[in-house]
Amino acid sequence: MIRNWRPIVVWAYAVVLLLVTGTLHAQDVISPPPPGAVAIGSSHLPRDLSPWSMFVNADVIVQSVILGLAFASLVTWTVWFAKSIELFLARRGLSQLLSSISEQNSLAEASVYVAQRRGVLHDLISAARAELRLSADISDSTGIKERIATRLARLEHAAGRAMNRGTGLLATIGATAPFVGLFGTVWGIMNSFVGISKAQTTNLAIVAPGIAEALLATAVGLFAAIPAVIIYNQFSRSIGAYRALLGDASAAVLRLVSRDLDRGLGRRMPLQVAE
Repeated sequence: MIRNWRPIVVWAYAVVLLLVTGTLHAQDVISPPPPGAVAIGSSHLPRDLSPWSMFVNADVIVQSVILGLAFASLVTWTVWFAKSIELFLARRGLSQLLSSISEQNSLAEASVYVAQRRGVLHDLISAARAELRLSADISDSTGIKERIATRLARLEHAAGRAMNRGTGLLATIGATAPFVGLFGTVWGIMNSFVGISKAQTTNLAIVAPGIAEALLATAVGLFAAIPAVIIYNQFSRSIGAYRALLGDASAAVLRLVSRDLDRGLGRRMPLQVAE
């Protein structure tokens, strides 16, 4: 019998607890505001919570955070525009020259072809010719090829680093912008709680504008971070393809050098770098 009464006692206790809680809540709702508190009517409710209005009415720290994030977003799109053009022109020019020198029979012919076309392929051929000139009195073709390969590898890495310049800024923006926006949000919510304490009321008209202004900083942070991460990943893939193209160009120049050395032309060809 005792076991049968236990569920009833538990349910009765729960009902009584709910009734007491509801009564206390009702008393809090209908209780008059404390002395000195300003009553908020419909005429005091915020009518304009647009992003611009929230920015104008925000705290100076939150405004500074939002302006900084907006500037970071501008930098992101500027880097995207400039780097996209640079990468497109570099890949197209290198692809055209690479397909052309692959049809040449010697390094001298390729040198004449790229003489008036400045670029990384011109630098690769110039480096190969310079090493051939310095090694004119050496008969070991294997050592000459190794030295030329090291020169070409260094130029290849330098060209890859030059093309990668600026993308690190995108990674920094993508990694830090959400946290900067979160800082602005935390600061804005702290100010909202201070306003609640001063007004001595939890009316939604007091709480909502401050929280909305604080959350605007997080929204702007995400707006700056998401495109930066996407663009950085896109550039990583494109620059990887460009590095592979640089490797193909270096290998093509090395093949021309090897062909000339095997023919015995490496030390008899005109060794002045074509200008």
